[in-house]
Amino acid sequence: MKVAQNRHNKGIALIVTLTIITLLVTVSLELNRQIRAAVTDSAVFRDRVTLKHMIASGVNMAEAILVRDKQDSEADSIQEDWANPEKIQKYLSRLKFEQGDLSVNISDEMARIQVNALVTFPEGRQFNETQQKLWHRFIDLLLAQQEETDESFFSESIEPAEIINPVKDWLDSGDDDAITGLNGAEDDYYQDMDPPYSCRNGPLRHHNELLRIKGITEELFQSTEAAISGIGRYMTVYGMQAAENGFTYPGKININTAEIPVIAGLLPVGHEFLAPEIAAYREEKQEDEYIFELNDSKWYQQVPGCSDVAINPDLITIQSDIFRIECQGKLNDMEMAAQVVVQRHKESESGKWTCRVLSWHYE
Repeated sequence: MKVAQNRHNKGIALIVTLTIITLLVTVSLELNRQIRAAVTDSAVFRDRVTLKHMIASGVNMAEAILVRDKQDSEADSIQEDWANPEKIQKYLSRLKFEQGDLSVNISDEMARIQVNALVTFPEGRQFNETQQKLWHRFIDLLLAQQEETDESFFSESIEPAEIINPVKDWLDSGDDDAITGLNGAEDDYYQDMDPPYSCRNGPLRHHNELLRIKGITEELFQSTEAAISGIGRYMTVYGMQAAENGFTYPGKININTAEIPVIAGLLPVGHEFLAPEIAAYREEKQEDEYIFELNDSKWYQQVPGCSDVAINPDLITIQSDIFRIECQGKLNDMEMAAQVVVQRHKESESGKWTCRVLSWHYE
């Protein structure tokens, strides 16, 4: 009996021992997992913080370039350092990071069509007729290009007014779609959406807000076709200036930096084919030096075939103070990007030029 009892006790002891060992192994594995997860989380957090500092350094560098440019020249063009990727890379090489990689791109926000200039502010009621005509030419040309690229891109033909009128209604301070007719859309239209939302009845705050407006589809805003771009690429909500009774949007576009589709919209009807020639004229070089100066808003008339062409002076400028800085950082297996819009301005007390951030968005 004692032998059997001893064997039984030994068996229980063995089971208890194995159970304890199993629990200890399980606890050890869980602790190891938690430690590794904590280390990984710490590394991810470290890399995220580092990337944000890298991007901030890139933005600060871009701001310094823009301030220096303002001190050197009144006109702004693609011929300057801020628009030259090679020059930007040289500046970046001075920012020595032990690890990781950073890229910076600067573009002129005033090279784009100012959405909010479509309505005359500060009244905010009526079309700005000059801008309305610009929109019509630009949208008409863009739609024609999309239809040529893919005949099935749109299920049916679209008229520019079907896009322009709802944008006007979204911007104007009233709520009366009788001004823009059947193509327009006021608050009652958007309240029938699922989910419902309200019409802005004021200036857009972000250009992606265009997607909330009747007639502007994802395909129109951001084309999936490699050969063409949607209207979102060529639009900006910035450009506001102080006015006597509040604010206004002049809507002038920098012809020194505008892309070909925007230049085509600026040109009188029938002359849009000259847009690539005007864009190429700005970039002509001889022995790495630009040939032509862009210090007069009528320089485009020196382009072959443009001597008799006249762009409405209310539409163009050769100066800009609002720029878009795009920074992309890479560190280990993590990537981070930021899109920052800055405005150059002169400080009233010191008289020095500096940049203030209008928008900072991580992607």
